[in-house]
Amino acid sequence: MTESGAQSGPTALRIILGAHLRRMREAAGITRSDAGWEIRSSESKVSRMELGRVGFKERDVRDLLTLYGLDDGEERERLLSLARDANNPGWWHRFGDVLPSWFHSYLDLEAAATLIRTYELQFVPGLLQTTDYVRAVVQLGRGLIPAEEVERRVALRVNRQNILTRPDPVRLWAVVDESVLRRPIGGTKPMCLQLEHLIEMTHLPNLTLQVMQFKSGGHAATGGAYSILRFPEQDLPDIVYIEHLTSALYLDKLEDLDSYTATMESLCVAAPPPNKTRDILAGILKEYER
Repeated sequence: MTESGAQSGPTALRIILGAHLRRMREAAGITRSDAGWEIRSSESKVSRMELGRVGFKERDVRDLLTLYGLDDGEERERLLSLARDANNPGWWHRFGDVLPSWFHSYLDLEAAATLIRTYELQFVPGLLQTTDYVRAVVQLGRGLIPAEEVERRVALRVNRQNILTRPDPVRLWAVVDESVLRRPIGGTKPMCLQLEHLIEMTHLPNLTLQVMQFKSGGHAATGGAYSILRFPEQDLPDIVYIEHLTSALYLDKLEDLDSYTATMESLCVAAPPPNKTRDILAGILKEYER
């Protein structure tokens, strides 16, 4: 696997490879229509490839590299290897039976990110949830579901959390509304364990956690929870992720990024500084233990 593919999921790799192909095509002065003809396809197919929205056939990539005049054998092999990696499913593929199709792309991008900034007002951020908390969240609104399905959903969430402790960990900066911490998901005891876990996790050097307290009053994030993901590759723009009940939005237009980033900055300024977080968490924990 290529160095980029070691931690990146197929979505991220497709975007990276697509951007390479677009730059090469433009440098060679070749239209998308001509490129589509070369690979026995259409202009729209080439456009989707360059945006990373479809998988890559190795034969198509090889033909395009030849059309664009790439004769550097080492570079050709690197890009062909990237194409192969982009078609490999992520580790989460084996959880396909309990994973919504629209969530696959997020897991790809989450694994590839170097920084995730998130604001939550309903649940503890998924990367910071305890096993018992995850189990309670999984069962919300679903009625009685088989125990095996519950445990597979729990395993999926727990496996995702490895990005915080891997050798090159993602940096997570989370702002959670105080209501998240006062909503006893799963009951009082699981919530106490969750608060203890959050206190422990604040010792991670790659985690910044802030609590938006009630006494802070209103704030800028009136639209609800969202995340901003940043990547090491220049070909990958920052992406705003907004999750809905049965789908999700992925925003990468500059005007959207500027707006959501400014709002996130406002949240971080309005919330007590990170060095106050442990005291806030400990205070809420004591209230549960009374």
